[in-house]
Amino acid sequence: MRAFPPLTAITTALPATPPLIGLLDATDPLAFIRNGDGIVGLGVALRLEFSGASRLQDAAEAWRAVVAAATVTDPVARAGTGLVAFGSFAFAAESHSTSVLIVPSIVIGRRGDVSWMTRIGDAEAALPEAAPLGQPFPVAFSPGLMTAEGFVAAVSSTVRSIVAGVARKVVVARDLTAQIPDDADLRLPLGALAAAYPDTFTFAVDGMIGSSPETLVRARNGIVSARVLAGSAARGSDPTADAKAAAALAASPKDLAEHAFALSSVLDSLGPRSSGLVANQRPFPLQLRNIWHLASDVTGALTDGSSALDLLSAMHPTAAVAGDPTDAALSLITELEPFDRGRYAGPVGWVDGNGDGEWAIALRCAQVSTPAAGSRTVTAYAGAGIVGESEPNRELAETELKFSPVVDAFR
Repeated sequence: MRAFPPLTAITTALPATPPLIGLLDATDPLAFIRNGDGIVGLGVALRLEFSGASRLQDAAEAWRAVVAAATVTDPVARAGTGLVAFGSFAFAAESHSTSVLIVPSIVIGRRGDVSWMTRIGDAEAALPEAAPLGQPFPVAFSPGLMTAEGFVAAVSSTVRSIVAGVARKVVVARDLTAQIPDDADLRLPLGALAAAYPDTFTFAVDGMIGSSPETLVRARNGIVSARVLAGSAARGSDPTADAKAAAALAASPKDLAEHAFALSSVLDSLGPRSSGLVANQRPFPLQLRNIWHLASDVTGALTDGSSALDLLSAMHPTAAVAGDPTDAALSLITELEPFDRGRYAGPVGWVDGNGDGEWAIALRCAQVSTPAAGSRTVTAYAGAGIVGESEPNRELAETELKFSPVVDAFR
């Protein structure tokens, strides 16, 4: 096993915490926040990179080695204290995008009324001060490699394949691109997402920025949980129309079938590693700012000592972002999508020295390229789950709804 430099992590309680997003590096923020709680990182004490089919397993093994070599002082002992790594992983084994675990030099966190600072590698590091936000910057998104017309054609082709028995569900995605200045303050879109979608996981890891409503997996004190989303409908224009939209979604055979595939894949993945696994008897309509989702919560007790990273390798990709059966769906995705998904629809989140962590699926997101000479590229992604009853234009409209959070935040 690869040897890693021994890290020292010292966590201390804070009397109060400034707004977390204001603490971040403007051009390379590192954050995982929900409802004002969460963790943010500054600097890099250690960066680990992975690729290929074994990227998730390799990351889990590497993290165990890093933790074994570390010295940790953590009197606060909350989720996200002590030694922590943020991570973002590529969706596909053949992706050209690098998967990463990043251990920051400083972590600032808050859970309810408890706040803390962890210094990793520099015991004398001072509590950073929040810096004023930069100026707004112009952003104009345009079609990427998968145009609207191309997406409609891809959905039609997918429906034919499903009717022919090749697969039961396939998630097809499309992309939008824009240019932003090299020095654009990425805390602006990040803060906009956190404010507009407080109940979701707002994240920034190595240029992947978004606000995901879907919990891929959470591991904490021996308990594992996940939130499965599949099946969507636009919000209504008034309370009456909104209630009708939610009720129609909850009764939609097409959306219920799509959701059942996604829930089944999560239960099948977690079942061998847990006991007492339970889920809602029926999915419930989950209300977000611009969309309804069918949702199911899953909870159980871990029985095999798996870390959060071990669970990622067992669960990714779920039917919510790939399809069912997985191999058939992935083959169709590779055939139909004219782009590398990169880290879109891959796991994004954090893991601590105990193996606990929170991981979302990277949805409602955009990948920002590293600074170059003059401008950076922003690539936003959105997808829709296709089943035999899917209508191409309706699925196109669904992707527009799913684009809006991140596109509006950058605008």
